[in-house]
Amino acid sequence: MIQGVKVKKLKVILDERGRLMEMLRNDDELFIKFGQVYLTTAYPGVIKAWHYHKIQTDHFVVVHGMMKIVLYDGRKDSPTFGQIDEYFAGVHNPVLIQIPPMVMHGFKCISEHEAIVINCPTELYNYESPDEYRIDPRSSEISYNWDRKDG
Repeated sequence: MIQGVKVKKLKVILDERGRLMEMLRNDDELFIKFGQVYLTTAYPGVIKAWHYHKIQTDHFVVVHGMMKIVLYDGRKDSPTFGQIDEYFAGVHNPVLIQIPPMVMHGFKCISEHEAIVINCPTELYNYESPDEYRIDPRSSEISYNWDRKDG
């Protein structure tokens, strides 16, 4: 696992009315601080990658559909420099993925319908000076193939 990344298996509580799933609590071991909460989606087959933050830590939870979330450690001083990790998250695997600053990340919707991600980053989005840095998903800078892998 890439250094600094944490994964929390989420507990789903079911009854005949529906379900409840806590995602992030301020008494969790991995809680840092609260910036904001937002929702982002992707349609089937859509890739949203690569991006990273210099300050912000992200907390991704896929609440509808399934996503392949991919992380790349581009931090030259990291013991896991160059490592790529894949996570399959969503209704079939409810997890929270904590992504530290400077770890490049992206996701691809792998379900047959739109997938929904909730993110609870540690920082408030700054419209004048966003802590958001992007790299093309097919850039040769990161050796990763977003195509579906069969078998």
